[in-house]
Amino acid sequence: MTVSQTQQNDLNLPPPAKRFAIADLIAGLSIAGLLLPEAVAYSSIANLPPQTGVIALFAGLLCYGLFGSSRFAIVSATSSSAAVLAAATASLANGDIGLRMTLAIGLVMITGVFFLLAGLARMGSVTDFIAKPVLRGFAFGLAIVIIVKQLASVVGVQPAHSDMTRFIPEMLAQVSHWNWVSVAVAAAALVLLFLFARLKRVPGALLVIVIGVIAGKWLDLPQYGVGLVGSIHLQLATPTLPILSRADWLRLGELGFAMAMILYAESYGSIRSFAIKHNDTVAPNRDLLALGASNLLSGLFHGMPVGAGYSATSANEAAGATSRLSGWIAALVMLAIVLTLLPGIALTPEPVLAAIVIHAVSHTLNPMIFRPYFQWRRDRLVVIASVIAVLLLGVLDGLLASIAISLFMMLRQFSQSTISVLGRLGQGHDYVNMRTHPEAKPVSGVIILRPNEPLFFANAERILNQARESILNAGDAVHTVILSLEESPDLDSSSLECLHDFFSFVSSKGLRLLLARLKDPVYDIMKNAAAPSFPIESLSALSVAEAVHLALADKQATSHPTEQLTGE
Repeated sequence: MTVSQTQQNDLNLPPPAKRFAIADLIAGLSIAGLLLPEAVAYSSIANLPPQTGVIALFAGLLCYGLFGSSRFAIVSATSSSAAVLAAATASLANGDIGLRMTLAIGLVMITGVFFLLAGLARMGSVTDFIAKPVLRGFAFGLAIVIIVKQLASVVGVQPAHSDMTRFIPEMLAQVSHWNWVSVAVAAAALVLLFLFARLKRVPGALLVIVIGVIAGKWLDLPQYGVGLVGSIHLQLATPTLPILSRADWLRLGELGFAMAMILYAESYGSIRSFAIKHNDTVAPNRDLLALGASNLLSGLFHGMPVGAGYSATSANEAAGATSRLSGWIAALVMLAIVLTLLPGIALTPEPVLAAIVIHAVSHTLNPMIFRPYFQWRRDRLVVIASVIAVLLLGVLDGLLASIAISLFMMLRQFSQSTISVLGRLGQGHDYVNMRTHPEAKPVSGVIILRPNEPLFFANAERILNQARESILNAGDAVHTVILSLEESPDLDSSSLECLHDFFSFVSSKGLRLLLARLKDPVYDIMKNAAAPSFPIESLSALSVAEAVHLALADKQATSHPTEQLTGE
């Protein structure tokens, strides 16, 4: 039973649109208190001025609010992108602070360009090339690196090496120089953050900053060696392209590709998980364009790279957001805070900011996410290798190593591809792999083969050699070979050459060859190839069952031509 408009007015119930607007207003107010402290905190991870995180935040909320497809996603600076940015610029700048800032701007802009190109090319599934266990291992290792480095800043020591195998021992060796007042401040801030996290709509991070500023003034923390964030000069720079050498641009291009891959994998993971939870539809290619515009705008105004981080997105959903309006409201609230309270935020003790970072990435540091891989006994070494790569090689090289591991996994899977021999299941029209379904029976006189992976240059020769062996093992009773290419949506030139040789082999054995389940692009390519290589009568989009029926009918007609003429 529904409530009519008149009844709604009588009961003073707000209409749905009004209820949604109120929900978005509450959500926007709630997450504003989280986003601004995190933006300032993540800029410290990137070793950039605090305003870079704030600029990135406004750029992300504005562009994704205009062009994005998810109603929950909040696009802002993320801990992973900040860590990668810090490592990348440090490796190229060689201690030059001015060059470091210029490189950061260039890297953010190139990341935005990669996103835009991927969106225009409709490459929404690009993150499929990064295996989930690799991504989780990298994120886990990165969380350890971020937390340990934040702890080093809290205790007031700076080890010389960046890899964790030497960083942690060097930090522990200087325990006599630790600032224990700073440690106490960070510990108290962490306790408050975890307590406030239990209250979904309470801006815990903002409250902790306010408490930290008050405590810092009351206790005069600077006299104990506790540093403050310092002044935040939020001035919009004139949008200009950074002036860099050709070699620097080429290096940034390599790093920008890796940055875009990680950012989109993180963003799409957040977007997709909440879309599934609420049965929403999202548009990956549209989100690529939105992320591209966000990063390009952030780079033009000297901000940090941005993505849809899980912590901010989940906070938005938990606060009751119903549309992207919550992000716009959060941006307006933060603008008001920036215009009125920014000098106060500059008085935040640095240990409080470190505690906000540690709390933000702590959800990633959950070993239980690896449990399925050990239960399934799949990809355990891959997960461990990804974690170790970050800890041993550092953030940047660990990122590149993780992507290399993903690509290696994909190539290994394709290179080890096999071919299945199909048999008929019962009296129906289903044809399945006889090795995994022993009850399936072969068709008399016909051998049916199906590659288990798409044919491409790295596996076509291997798979078709297996097909030859299967044909030779089948004996002289076979008169027709059916090759089902349902797993191959397209073919490259190497695959076509291998198929040409396979056609010649089958023909030399006096056998007939039928290709079944051809996709339209494959059919068109083979139809336009040389006729002797790929006879048109052998190409079809028929199902395997239909191809078997055709093969048996043609064989019967060939075996009894007189009976066929008499029947006519």
